[in-house]
Amino acid sequence: MTAVSRSNHELIANAAYIGTPGKGILAADESTGTIGKRLASINVENVESNRRALRELLFCTPGALQYISGVILFEETLYQKTASGKPFVDVLKEGGVLPGIKVDKGTIELAGTNGETTTQGHDDLGKRCAKYYEAGARFAKWRSVLKIGPTEPSQLAINLNADGLARYAIICQENGLVPIVEPEILVDGPHDIKRCADVTERVVAACYKALNDHHVLLEGTLLKPNMVTPGSDAAKVAPEVVAEYTVRALLRTVPAAVPAIVFLSGGQSEEEATLNLNAMNKLKGKKPWSLSFSFGRALQQSTLKTWQGKEDNVQKAQAAFLARCKANSEATLGAYKGDAAQGGLASESLHEKDYKY
Repeated sequence: MTAVSRSNHELIANAAYIGTPGKGILAADESTGTIGKRLASINVENVESNRRALRELLFCTPGALQYISGVILFEETLYQKTASGKPFVDVLKEGGVLPGIKVDKGTIELAGTNGETTTQGHDDLGKRCAKYYEAGARFAKWRSVLKIGPTEPSQLAINLNADGLARYAIICQENGLVPIVEPEILVDGPHDIKRCADVTERVVAACYKALNDHHVLLEGTLLKPNMVTPGSDAAKVAPEVVAEYTVRALLRTVPAAVPAIVFLSGGQSEEEATLNLNAMNKLKGKKPWSLSFSFGRALQQSTLKTWQGKEDNVQKAQAAFLARCKANSEATLGAYKGDAAQGGLASESLHEKDYKY
C-alpha cells in the first residue's frame, strides 16, 4: 500500500466514522470574539478560564459523547486542558470522538459586489493543517457565506466561494484532515422556500464541480450545508416541507460518494433544527448519504442559559446538553419524538442577522 493510499484510507475511514448514524458533530469552534458574545449574554467575562470552563462542561458531560462523533474546536481549545490538567484532545479521543479544527480566517468583502464575501486563510493553510494533525485533529472546517438578495448570490460569489472551498479541501486532505465543506446560505431575508432551494442547488452544484476540478477525494469529505427553509422574514413551514425541499436539492447536487451531510443549524431554535433533521431521516425515498448534524448554537443555547457561569448550575446545564445530544442522535435515525423541548428554552429563535463567527 503506498503512502497516498494509506492516507486516503484514513481519510475515508474518519469521514465515514463522523457520519455514523446515531452520532453527529458538536461545533464548539466559536472564535474568541464570538464566544465572548455568548458569555456576555449570561453576564460572564470573556477570559480564558471561562472559555475553558464552558468547553469542559460540554466535553465532560456524563453520557454525552456517545451521541457525538466529532467536535470542531477553535485553535485555543485544541491546546486547552481540563481544570485537572487533562488535554481536551485526550478527553475526546477516550470518549470515541474525533477532534476537529476550524481553519478559515473569516470573511472579507468581495470587491465589485453588493456586500458579498469570500473566505480567507489559504496562505499558510498547509503548514497549519500539518501542525493541527500533529496536535490530534483529524478533520477541519471552513465556512463560506452566501446571501440571498434581489440579485444575490452573484455568479462571481458562487464561483469564488466554491473554488475557495475546493482549494481548502485538497490542502486538508494532503495533510491528513477530512475537510468539512460548508457553503452556508444565510437565512436572512423575505424569500420563500422555493427560492432557497434554487439557490442551494446552484451553490452546492458549483462546489462539487470545483471539488472535482481540484481532485478532492469525495469519500474523504463531509458537506455542511444549510437546511432549505424560507427566509427569516417569511412564514415558517412544517418540518416535513423543509425535509422534502432539502433532500430533493441535495439529491440533485451531492454525489453518492460523499459519506455524510452534516447540517448547520443556521439560527434555528434548538427544537426546530432537531425536528427538521428528524423529518429528513423519516422521509421515504433514496438517500445515499447519512444525514446528521454539526450544530453549535442548537446544541449549546439551553445549556448556556442554564449554566449562567455558576459552579452550582453545572450539573443542571450538563443535563440540558445531554438532552439535546440525545434528541439529535435520535433525529439522525428519524426516531425523535419531540420530548426534549425543555420548557421553552429549546424553542427560542437563535437567528442573528448577517451571522459572523
